[in-house]
Amino acid sequence: MAAVAVETVPSVTADQCVEVAARWFLDGRRLDMQGLADELGVSRATLFRRVGGREELLSRALWQATERSITVAAKRWERERGPRDLRTLGTVRHFNLIVSCSTGLRKLLDEEPILAMRVLTDPRGRIQTGIVARFEELLRRDMTQFDLAPTIEPSALAYAIVRIGESFLYADVLAARRPDVASADRIQRALFAGLWPEVGNQTP
Repeated sequence: MAAVAVETVPSVTADQCVEVAARWFLDGRRLDMQGLADELGVSRATLFRRVGGREELLSRALWQATERSITVAAKRWERERGPRDLRTLGTVRHFNLIVSCSTGLRKLLDEEPILAMRVLTDPRGRIQTGIVARFEELLRRDMTQFDLAPTIEPSALAYAIVRIGESFLYADVLAARRPDVASADRIQRALFAGLWPEVGNQTP
């Protein structure tokens, strides 16, 4: 009786797939599932089993890149901020700058604007909800340290900050205008100043 060949599936985890996809995104490469599968040494079917479809993988890769950008932004601001500067404002400003300079993101918005906006701004998706959650954490730390008492829930304020950023950072796709980081920062600061007057005295 002839022996039956058994296919050996290389050991690759979902996290490894996402890591490679995130690197491709940051390098400005289009997320091609066959190309990714080839680099990972697995079949296209195996890649789909590990991470789902292309949009799901893109969402996970974008969130990994976004989460790292928020961490970098927070560290940069910590090195600069004065003793009475809120963590939130400076971190958001640095994050906006990082996003505006992302080659991978600009290419994705140029080449696949509908997909990009669906993944980036879906109120139930991991990108927008993840950013809102991270900004809410910063707000709550500021509230505790500076004894701040905003008149609206921190989650609602964090959501407003994110939506303002989206409106200006993705303005070329949403409103046929150039992305405008300076205006995003100015309006986000105005939102804070209305809640906490000390913001007007902080480092711009």
